Amino acid sequence: MEIKICSCSSLKEGGFILVLITYDVPTESGAGRARLRKVAKQCVNFGRRVQNSVFECELDAAKAKEVTHIPRRIINEKEDSLRFYYYLGNSYKNKIEHYGIKKSFDVNDPIVL
Repeated sequence: MEIKICSCSSLKEGGFILVLITYDVPTESGAGRARLRKVAKQCVNFGRRVQNSVFECELDAAKAKEVTHIPRRIINEKEDSLRFYYYLGNSYKNKIEHYGIKKSFDVNDPIVL
């Protein structure tokens, strides 16, 4: 499956888009648990975990394309689910609603360790 990314007019050269990555990997087997850890480890390289299997990533067009290929090599397409949400537009902050624990944050805020 070929994925076309960032051909939208809302992404100007040098601009960024918000990409939401979600995944679901069964953990009943050792192989499933290993795949789950590997996918999460790769997603951390691109964005910030906002829920157990959900990452928000602010990426340029090249990174947005790259981010799809790495976890797709890890998952088992007959057992696992991997979803990428693009095209939320430059005004994505106005399109996000959050309720409950883990207060929302700006993906551009500095991380304090």
